[in-house]
Amino acid sequence: MIITFRTKILIAIGIFLGVAAVAIILVLHFTPRIPPDDCTEPGQIEIHPTPETSPKPYIKWAQFDVPYDILLKAYNYDTKSYGTDIHYNWIELLSYAVAKNYGNIDKKVAKNMDECVSLLKEGKTIDEITSNLKYYPFYHEVYNSILGGFLQDGALKVYSPIAKGYYFNHYEDFGNVRSYGYNRKHLGNDLLGSVGTPIIAVEDGTIEAMGWNQFGGWRVGIRSGDGRRYYYYAHLRKDHPFNNKFKVGDTVKAGEVVGYLGRSGYSAKEGVNNIDTPHLHFGLQLIFDESQKEGNNQIWVDVYNIVNLLNKNRSEVIYDEPTKEWNKK
Repeated sequence: MIITFRTKILIAIGIFLGVAAVAIILVLHFTPRIPPDDCTEPGQIEIHPTPETSPKPYIKWAQFDVPYDILLKAYNYDTKSYGTDIHYNWIELLSYAVAKNYGNIDKKVAKNMDECVSLLKEGKTIDEITSNLKYYPFYHEVYNSILGGFLQDGALKVYSPIAKGYYFNHYEDFGNVRSYGYNRKHLGNDLLGSVGTPIIAVEDGTIEAMGWNQFGGWRVGIRSGDGRRYYYYAHLRKDHPFNNKFKVGDTVKAGEVVGYLGRSGYSAKEGVNNIDTPHLHFGLQLIFDESQKEGNNQIWVDVYNIVNLLNKNRSEVIYDEPTKEWNKK
């Protein structure tokens, strides 16, 4: 069969277009999707791994899937033993129980916790008990980063993000799909309540973000004193989102009112209510290295059971007529 010059040209063009199409697909597939400048808050873009910028090793993955009954069991061991001859540290108990079960969360965890308490009663130290537990240091660092500042003098020193006297409900929604802009995972817990409900600083910290984000609407971001926890409060009230006595860089105390529940967000334009149901998006990011804050290896943990525990300590607030603000009583 004789192939004409014209046919050869068409075949060559076809091959070239085919190769070009494959190349474009490969480039789009393997190129990291970096968030735009105005969208650097949680849960917006899945960033592909890039070469590390920090010379020090740090934790790049962690989760908090401890059920409430186990969390409460450890809490009760700690608080009820405070001031006695043997004080049971809840973070050590949790770390031992989960590490002993190789990270699996099942009925054995509760038994492992009781076992740890029995060994401590016998006079053994936590170092002795955990010396052969390979994963204990990992879980201890993770759980200490999440819960380390929560207890003081045998009681909760941190607060629920919802003020005392205000109703809210929530459900286990961490990891659910969100579709605004693109499909992504929900990296927080939605606390459903009434518009204007005072929003509380969980613990002492520094305000690192306060303003508009198209996904979170009016939002506040607060970093804990030890730098390990970044609390994210989003979808605040449209017209009066923040307690105006605060600004970025200010220090806030646990229990203070930092803003008000609303339904703002899902818009590039500031001050838009595109959220159907009033709620607070409450998120907690762990930061083991500053490169994680808004870059690769972000770690957002499930706070559903933490919120249930924090409900034990609600901040009482009072309205100040001259400033039109709610403040800690």
